[in-house]
Amino acid sequence: MNKTFIALSVAAGLALAGCSEAPQNSTETQTSAKTSVETGVTQTAEQAYLALVERYFQDTLKLEPIYATFVGVNDYNDQFGGSLTEDYLKQRHDLNTRYLKAVKAIDRQALPAALQLSYDMFTYDRNVALTSETFPEHFMPMNQFYSTVISMVQLGSGESAQPFNTVEDYNNWLSRLTGFIEWTKLAQIRMDEGIASKVVLPRVLVERIIPQLEAQLVTSPQESLFYAPINNLPDDFSDADKQAVTDAYSKLIAEQLLPALTQLKQYFEQTYLPVARASDGWWGLPNGKVWYQHLANSHTTTTMPVDEIHQVGLSEVARILAEMDKVRQQVGFEGDLSAFFASLSSEPQYFFDERQGLIDGYMTLKDKINAELPKYFNVMPKADYVVKPVESFREQSAAGASYESPAVDGSRPGVFYINTYNLKAQPKWGMTTLSLHEAAPGHHFQIAIKQELTGVPEFQRFGGYTAFEEGWALYAEYLGIEMGLFNDPYQYFGKLSDEMLRAMRLVVDTGLHAKGWSREQAIQYMKDNSPMAESDIVAEVERYMAIPGQALSYKVGQLKILSLRAEAEAALGDKFDLKGFHDQILTSGSLPMAVMERKIHQWIAAQKA
Repeated sequence: MNKTFIALSVAAGLALAGCSEAPQNSTETQTSAKTSVETGVTQTAEQAYLALVERYFQDTLKLEPIYATFVGVNDYNDQFGGSLTEDYLKQRHDLNTRYLKAVKAIDRQALPAALQLSYDMFTYDRNVALTSETFPEHFMPMNQFYSTVISMVQLGSGESAQPFNTVEDYNNWLSRLTGFIEWTKLAQIRMDEGIASKVVLPRVLVERIIPQLEAQLVTSPQESLFYAPINNLPDDFSDADKQAVTDAYSKLIAEQLLPALTQLKQYFEQTYLPVARASDGWWGLPNGKVWYQHLANSHTTTTMPVDEIHQVGLSEVARILAEMDKVRQQVGFEGDLSAFFASLSSEPQYFFDERQGLIDGYMTLKDKINAELPKYFNVMPKADYVVKPVESFREQSAAGASYESPAVDGSRPGVFYINTYNLKAQPKWGMTTLSLHEAAPGHHFQIAIKQELTGVPEFQRFGGYTAFEEGWALYAEYLGIEMGLFNDPYQYFGKLSDEMLRAMRLVVDTGLHAKGWSREQAIQYMKDNSPMAESDIVAEVERYMAIPGQALSYKVGQLKILSLRAEAEAALGDKFDLKGFHDQILTSGSLPMAVMERKIHQWIAAQKA
C-alpha cells in the first residue's frame, strides 16, 4: 500500500478551520491562455500552458495547506485548512471550474507531445474533481482507515512532513493543532447533516473508530501522542524557549485538544453509532450505486462498468488458484489446496519468532533485490529507503506494510514500514513479493523517481492515480519472476498469494458495493480462496467498506501495464527494449490509464521509425 499517496490524498482533504485565502489570478489565467490561442505560436502555447498549471499548483497549495507541507512547501505550516466549510467547498469548485475553462482555451495541438499528455492529465483531473463534488462525501469526513486524528498524530510525530527544527516550527504546529480542534467540531456538524440525509457509515466501521479515539484520551498532556514534539526539542533551543514551548503545548493539549477528542468520541458513541447503517456497501446509500460507479471510475481511471470488473476478478481468481495448486503439487504437499493454505498459515517454520528477525529479513532482501535492478532499469531513484517497524501507537489497526516517500528536499529517505504486531500475519513466504511491491522497484521507484523529475509541471510531480501507483507496484511483483527472485516455490506462492489478494479485491469490492454482499459474505469468500490470516481478511474487508473502489485499482492497473508491454513486444519484436519501456512508464509522473496508453503508443511508433 502506498502510504504516501494516501497521506497526500488525506492531506488534500484534511483541512478545516482557518481556511486560507481564495486563489487569485482568475483574470490573468484566462488572459494568458487566450493569448496563446490567438497567436498560434507553439512556444507561446507552451509558455501559456506551463504558466497556467504553475498558477494552479500555487493556488492549490494555498487552498490545501497540509498538502503543501507534504510536498515540501512550508509557507502554510501554521494552517489546517478548510475542507468541511461551505467557503472551502465553493473555492474548490471555483478553482476547478476556472482552470478547466482556462486550459480549454489553449490549443492542445500547438503543444509538444509531452505537454499534450500533461494537458490530458490536467483536464482529466479537473473533470473528475467536478464530478466528485456532486456526491456528498463531506457528510462522512472520517472512518477507521482515513482518520484525520491518526493522520495528525503521524504528522506531528517528527518523522513525517511537518518540520520541528525552530521555535517558529513549534508555534506553527500549535496553530495547526488549533485548526484541527475546530475540525473536530465541524466534522460533527457535517455528520449531523449526513444523518439527516441518510449518508452515514456502516455500524462496524463506527465501532472501529471509537477505540482509535479512546486511545488518545490520556490523563495528562505528557502522555498524549500530540506531546511527541516536546520529547524531541532541539538542543539549540534556549532554556527559555524550551520552557515556553513546553508550557504552550501542555496548555493546548490539556485545555482544548483532549476535551475536543473526548467530545468527538462521545459523539460517535452517543449520537452517531445508534443511527449508523446496517448495510455494509455503498449500495445502501442514497444514489449509492451511481456514486460507487464514479468511485470505481475515479480510482481505476477507466470507464469499466463494475459488473465487468467483477467478472475480471472471478476469472483472475480461478487462474491464480490453478497456479497455486501447481505449487502445492511441486512441493509434494499431499492434502488439497485448502489444507495447503492452512499449513502455510499456521506451521511455525513459516514465521519469525521475534520482531527484529522480520525486519532483518527485509534488510537482507533489500540487498538481494538491489543487485538485480540495474539489469531492468536505466532510470533509478537517487533517494534510498529504509526498513522500519510500524509505530506502536498505530500497529494494531495499520496495514501489514506500507511505503512513505522520501522528503522532497532529500533530507529524509523513503520508509518501507513493516507491521510487526502480529508475526503470524507476516509469513516468510510472502516477503519477497511484499518487498518488490512496497519498496524497490515498486512504490519506492515510482514515487521517488516522480518526485525527482525535472522539466515537468509540479502537479505531475506531486499528483497521483491509484491505478498507476498500485498497478505499477503489482507489476513490480510480476517483474520479480524475470529477476529470478521466485525460484523458490514457496516465495513464488507468496507472489501468487499477493496477486490473489488483488484479484479477490475486484470480486469483493464490487460485491460489497454493487451486488449487496454482506461483510460476512466478503470475509468468507476471501477465506475460501486464500491463505491469508483471518485478522488480515477482516481488516481488508473493512478497508473496502471504508474506501470503496480504491482496491480495484491494483489489478486493473497491473493488467493495463502488462497489456501495453505485450503490445509493445509484439509490435517491436527484437527492437523491444525492456529498460526503455520502464523509462516510458516511470518518467512522466503518475498517469491515468488512457494517457499512459497514448504515451506507450507514441513510443512504439517512434521505435519503429
